Amino acid sequence: MIEAATTALAAIATPEHFMFLCAGVILGLAVGIFPGLGGIAGMSILLPFLYGMDPISALGMLIGLVAVIPTSDTFTSVLMGIPGSSASQATVLDGFPMAKKGEGARALSAAFAASLYGGLIGALVLTLFVLVARPVILAFATPELFMLALLGLSMVGVLAGKSLAKGIVACGLGLLLGSVGGAPATGEFRMNFGIDYLIDGVPLVVVGLAIFAVPEIVDLLRNQGAISDTPRLGKGWRQGVKDVWQNKWLATRCAGIGCLVGALPGLGGSVVDWIAYGHVLQTTKDRENFGKGDVRGVIAPESANNAKEGGGLIPTVLFGIPGSGSMAVFLGGLLLIGIDTGVNMVGEDLDKTYVIIWSLAIANVVGAAACIILARPIAALTTIRYVYLAPFMIMVITFAAFQATRDWGDIAALFLIGLFAIYMKRFGWPRPPLLIGFVLADPAETNLYQAVQFYDGFGWMLRPGVLIILVATVLSVWFGARYAQKAHGTGDITTGSGQSENLRPQIVFAFILLLVFVFGLYDAMDKNFLGKVFPMTTAIVMLAFVGYALVTLLRGKKDSAVAYDTEADQAEGPDRAASAEHFVLWFAGLVAVTYLVGFFLAMAAFFLAFLHFKAEAKPLRNIILTASALAFLAGLGHILTLNFPGGLLQNAFDLPYPFN
Repeated sequence: MIEAATTALAAIATPEHFMFLCAGVILGLAVGIFPGLGGIAGMSILLPFLYGMDPISALGMLIGLVAVIPTSDTFTSVLMGIPGSSASQATVLDGFPMAKKGEGARALSAAFAASLYGGLIGALVLTLFVLVARPVILAFATPELFMLALLGLSMVGVLAGKSLAKGIVACGLGLLLGSVGGAPATGEFRMNFGIDYLIDGVPLVVVGLAIFAVPEIVDLLRNQGAISDTPRLGKGWRQGVKDVWQNKWLATRCAGIGCLVGALPGLGGSVVDWIAYGHVLQTTKDRENFGKGDVRGVIAPESANNAKEGGGLIPTVLFGIPGSGSMAVFLGGLLLIGIDTGVNMVGEDLDKTYVIIWSLAIANVVGAAACIILARPIAALTTIRYVYLAPFMIMVITFAAFQATRDWGDIAALFLIGLFAIYMKRFGWPRPPLLIGFVLADPAETNLYQAVQFYDGFGWMLRPGVLIILVATVLSVWFGARYAQKAHGTGDITTGSGQSENLRPQIVFAFILLLVFVFGLYDAMDKNFLGKVFPMTTAIVMLAFVGYALVTLLRGKKDSAVAYDTEADQAEGPDRAASAEHFVLWFAGLVAVTYLVGFFLAMAAFFLAFLHFKAEAKPLRNIILTASALAFLAGLGHILTLNFPGGLLQNAFDLPYPFN
């Protein structure tokens, strides 16, 4: 063991290894800053360059990229309210309000310090577990994984705010949406409307961008100003680091949560930030500022999502079982450079394991330093009138969305789910529970089915691990129910209280939700038992809760209604903003034109029209901005070897790149 550690230390101390590690960090920074791509796309870009490389140098690039993405994706989450990746969605809830109040520097500083702290803890945990992890990981069979999914769902209580019923219904929407496509047990297609795109379900990146990015873009456009209320990033770089130190035990606990969740195959990074965010809500007494800009709401998810990379490497390296999509690509990278995962990684290849561990620690330090250096120039974007940034953000999220399947349906799904999310936000239906339900739908159903099949019914419920997680879940529900009773208005994670005159549109929206669950129940009825039991049970339970919410609204209770009028609605005269529906029509126009002439030409037309009519840009500025955006889009598509989604025009004519 000492010999392996010495060999590894000598390998990572070489300038060549450090150079390749920094190259991976730079690529990870670029991928993380670009919303929606995440680790899967980043490592997919990197894999072609690994052929023929020295294994130690290749490991440096891989680990550099893996380590820094959960740090760099904080930029868009904090500064623009757009999740940089699936693991930074919870950061939006408090990081973005801090940026809007002029505390962007403090939020970023706290996020980077927490990310560094969590990443180092992840590397430490990986070091300690490298020899003892095998029995721990093998103890988690399908029953325990199912219970962990339930534990994740139990976080809905603390993310629902004042109306627990609305939070549960939102989670049920996510579970139902996650059931679209083939059933894990029978392969029957559910709720796909005969559309080929829905056979495999809706991609996570599309859902995440739709429910968080689209509503924020519309709100910022309506406010007609810049993202930040102050012309500078603000002070607070030192304060952010102090915040992490003052909450070091919170950061340590959340880093531990990240390590545990990352080490469990099937959960991955898509839910770890929500579990950490739920934990800080459960264990904190003064919760009134959460959702409005509480720095603890940044520290908790950021320390967890970086630590989960160290945890995720445990099953990937030791057992060849990837804990997430990005770890699956990482596993492919290891195979490309001739490294066989498994028992050898704690035997004759132990030195390579230590190279991975210590490279992870170094990459976290380098990545955090690079993010701090780049913070001010990137933050300068928040001082620009958002009407100029909006078309670029729309281009970015639509580009990121169709990275999921590279199908035109990705753009249509982004628009439709985004439209739904706009009204969820307006009428006080919390969006985080929807994402939790969507992420956990497949692992919950799959592991439940396998547990029942492998353990002859429900005898698995008496397994010690199942009982321990069950106790944790009950405690989580209890804390969540207590929090729901005490919660006050906290922005996006509550319903607030408001004006009874706004009840009519809220009743209509609740009735639409009722119809959604009725359809889910109807669709499930003609499926085999194993194919229908999950969506049918979800629909039946949710009909009761949405019915309760609807009856409460019909009675006109003020604590169920929300005051959804914003400052933009209340403005008078020429400063009065356009309605949300006005900007929805712009989105709809982009989708329609994409269907006709393809994405690239549609984006060109969208830029020219939007900058002319909404930003009132002069012709020369309009042309320069549009040309710059299209050049960036074409260049990125070329790097990713991507043909943009086509339309009827491309079906009729064979056009050259990038118009094809």
